[in-house]
Amino acid sequence: MHRSGFVALVGRPNVGKSTLLNALIGEKVAIVSGTPQTTRNRIRAILTREEAQIIFIDTPGVHRPRHKLGAAMVEASIRTFNQVDILCYIVEAHLAPGPGDRHLASLFRQLKRPVFLVLNKIDLCPPEKLNQNSTLYRELHPFSGHFFVSAKEGRNLEELVEALISRLPEGPQYYPPGMVTDQPERFIAAEIIREKLIHLTREEIPFSIAVVVEEMSLREKEELIDIRAEIYVERKSQVGIIVGKDGSLLKQAGSAARLELEALLGRKVYLNLWVKVKKDWRNREGTLQQLGYDQL
Repeated sequence: MHRSGFVALVGRPNVGKSTLLNALIGEKVAIVSGTPQTTRNRIRAILTREEAQIIFIDTPGVHRPRHKLGAAMVEASIRTFNQVDILCYIVEAHLAPGPGDRHLASLFRQLKRPVFLVLNKIDLCPPEKLNQNSTLYRELHPFSGHFFVSAKEGRNLEELVEALISRLPEGPQYYPPGMVTDQPERFIAAEIIREKLIHLTREEIPFSIAVVVEEMSLREKEELIDIRAEIYVERKSQVGIIVGKDGSLLKQAGSAARLELEALLGRKVYLNLWVKVKKDWRNREGTLQQLGYDQL
């Protein structure tokens, strides 16, 4: 069984989330973009194992915002709580919880997903203090597990990864092996849409479906991403199956895909899906190249 899913690294500012992310991936991860909105995005990175794939989302630190951008960043972080499979609450092991920690922990109470407590920077904390602070943090919430790590020194990270994998749902490999960032985003968007369609159509026509994201653009003023995707099938009779009665199946697939895409991209998404026929596309070399399968 292959497991996959999304894990959010959440916490207050400067607790070492980005350092932990880099340590978990094994190299420095950076978003490459020339647009001014890059710093507003949550950083995502992929850890691929033979038996699992974890997509980590490093969220902005939750704090008291002093401007609209800060408020939007905090909102994005909190919105992530309900858009991932697991939350890792990162804290500084050598510091006792304060008002900000208690506020953040209170937001976990309505969640129906595992929340792991990760005490980072144990290299700065003597054992007695570590145990004392761990007890204080664990009183804030019934965490699904707690871990003592040092992102700087790479201590106890494998234990955390193994625990995360054990709690992830069964799922596909969203990214190809070797990819450590979420570029290109069009690829994963297409794969998410295709996965939802495969799930809903089950054994009827899943192998006849191809998805191509033709457009992905940002409405800057609305913080909204427009995605136009074309779903290709091999026969005209398959169009009705994909669309469903009164468009129900396509709407259901689109809704599920949109929620997952919002978790991945960190913004609201407007998803526009079109179903088209490319006869016998799996056997046509030119069509395979057009659909992005020329690298197989």
